[in-house]
Amino acid sequence: MVGVSSVLRGEPLKNHTTFKIGGPVELLVTPKSRDQLISVCTLLIKSGIAPLILGNGSNILAADGWISRIAVKTDEGNSDTVRNGDIIWAGSGVLLSRLSMTAQRNGLTGLEFAYGIPGTLGGAVYMNAGAYGSEMKEIVLETEVIDAEGQIKTLTEHDFAYRRSRFFTSGEIILSSRLKLQFGEAEQIMQKMGEFLAKRKASQPLDVPSAGSVFKRPKAGFAAALIDEAGLKGFSIGGAEVSAKHAGFIVNRNGATCDDVLRLIEHVVKTVQRIFGVELEPEIRYIR
Repeated sequence: MVGVSSVLRGEPLKNHTTFKIGGPVELLVTPKSRDQLISVCTLLIKSGIAPLILGNGSNILAADGWISRIAVKTDEGNSDTVRNGDIIWAGSGVLLSRLSMTAQRNGLTGLEFAYGIPGTLGGAVYMNAGAYGSEMKEIVLETEVIDAEGQIKTLTEHDFAYRRSRFFTSGEIILSSRLKLQFGEAEQIMQKMGEFLAKRKASQPLDVPSAGSVFKRPKAGFAAALIDEAGLKGFSIGGAEVSAKHAGFIVNRNGATCDDVLRLIEHVVKTVQRIFGVELEPEIRYIR
């Protein structure tokens, strides 16, 4: 692994997740270029090791104890962007807010919904991230990946579904994506981005560590509304709390552990199921 910016052994994942939760990982590798990212991931795959890919660490709940994985971070060495007309090519490690600003500066609309989401492009494509009526599947043209055999391929079929894609089961590592946007007015795009960010700040607990929205939208109603109506806003187990600001968020209020969060999720799911007959499904990734 020569040439990477850092290789840390036993590094706590709580230092690399927005939840600020997570025990030590066997190795944490941070490539400083796209080529190094490819080299590291290819070496691991051909050695029979499936790397744990981390971007900004949002939408993740990591176990408290020792995690016997090799984690590879994408946000330092794979965050370039290139615009060609109404298409933006971007590395998987670019932050969504930065990517949204790049589109705005070039008068391109379609990424406003992603402004303020604390994740990277790779994570957004992986889970088909969405907000305010828009989703990644509407703008992703193709994605460059390292497949399960260590070969680089370009995909045009992503099998996108609600908060899901082929990458949940394919074993492919996202390197970059090409996004098809639309030409618009830069000032109007900036205004829309500002409105979305203001809504987030007004309704979401952005000042407290969390993994973002915890539950997928159920077929009947909205998860946050059901949790609120069940009287669970502000309910806590250990240091984990159902946010009093937005019931769809669980926050790390006071040194929460992974176990605190898992027990709180279980309590919320069982309570909503008992009262409303609706089964909530978590959308955050559990790493152990």
